Amino acid sequence: MTVPAAALTLRFFQRDLRNRFAGSFSGGLWALLQPLIQLAVYAFVFVHIFKARVPGADAPGYIPFLVTALWPWTAFSEALLRSTTAIQDNAALIGKVALPREVLVLSSVCTSFAVHVTGFIAIVVILALTRNDVWLPGLAAALPLYVPLFALALGLALLFAAVQVFVRDLVQVLTQLLPLLMFGAPVFYDRASLSENLRPWFDLNPFTFYAESFRAVLLGHGTFDFGRLAVALLVAGAALLLGHWVFRRLDPHFEDFL
Repeated sequence: MTVPAAALTLRFFQRDLRNRFAGSFSGGLWALLQPLIQLAVYAFVFVHIFKARVPGADAPGYIPFLVTALWPWTAFSEALLRSTTAIQDNAALIGKVALPREVLVLSSVCTSFAVHVTGFIAIVVILALTRNDVWLPGLAAALPLYVPLFALALGLALLFAAVQVFVRDLVQVLTQLLPLLMFGAPVFYDRASLSENLRPWFDLNPFTFYAESFRAVLLGHGTFDFGRLAVALLVAGAALLLGHWVFRRLDPHFEDFL
């Protein structure tokens, strides 16, 4: 009997989630504890040591400024790194069971986003209850932003996972490139702090839209641009189509190289 792809995705998602927290003393609670611990570390390092500030008289505090961009980035970057080796890591399974291989990549991306979106919600709620510069109703607009970000991550993940089967050091290259992409987006700093001739170049980084949009809807810092949203949707859709196309073209040759 053929198992539907949706059911397979759910099973692999549950497996990945269990494996992620296997042996952890706190189990799934770690999804909430980890971001809180990271928040405490960032608060100490950036605020108390580096004295980081967001430019502008009505700017939000640095910790909410950082959190609202860093957690979406963490979901995106971790999804790419974990899913790039999804086919390679399941080589034994692929050789024994006939299944749509995209499910392995999809479940890995879903796991990363599920964990970090949960942490993101927890931190935003805590910040909203303890500070006056985080607008809690903005979550209703912030969470849908994860949809195109997820589509972008999945498209790239399908592309990278397929290529990784043939180019085994791709994941190491990504490990070096992703921090460059992060620092090339306004995650740790505001674009307004840069010279005007540099600011337009940041729009070439697809994550710039997400960093600034999360801040706009949750902190009221900057404005939400629907034109840029349309571009982000097109980029995410194009990445998804390209990734799926490359994956399907290379899929028949996976077993020869695993």
